[in-house]
Amino acid sequence: MTISLIFNIANLSVLPFWLLMIFLPKWKVTQRIMESYIPFVLLAVVYLYLFVISITPENAQALSNPQLADIARFFADEKAAATGWIHFLVMDLFVGRYIYLQGQKTGIWTIHSLALCLFAGPLGLLSHILTYWITQAFFPRYTNDVAAIAE
Repeated sequence: MTISLIFNIANLSVLPFWLLMIFLPKWKVTQRIMESYIPFVLLAVVYLYLFVISITPENAQALSNPQLADIARFFADEKAAATGWIHFLVMDLFVGRYIYLQGQKTGIWTIHSLALCLFAGPLGLLSHILTYWITQAFFPRYTNDVAAIAE
């Protein structure tokens, strides 16, 4: 299997989870799937494989005391770039899962934060934090009522 094919499969493999969280958040299947760690385990195994095949002694030494130029050289390699991209896929999906589960627990609106997280993980997390703060500041009773129902 080529690195390109692994990259393409990994990209496509996360989409169903994002679609479920964004478009079918209340569906029991979505809730069951997103409570599981299986999506992360599978991608983490792919990440581990790519990580192992992309690390050379020179890379390991350069990355042990990272400098920007060394990291840029490392990611110039296709295997290393695919490894880094899958790192983003796993971590963004994990953060998206956190946002989704918090939204289910508190009733806070998460669609915008999940969409941002899909395309730019940290911005989605920031959006969720700001949404949570704003909701707490202006609608504290709403979040308390929803949290009590969820428990």
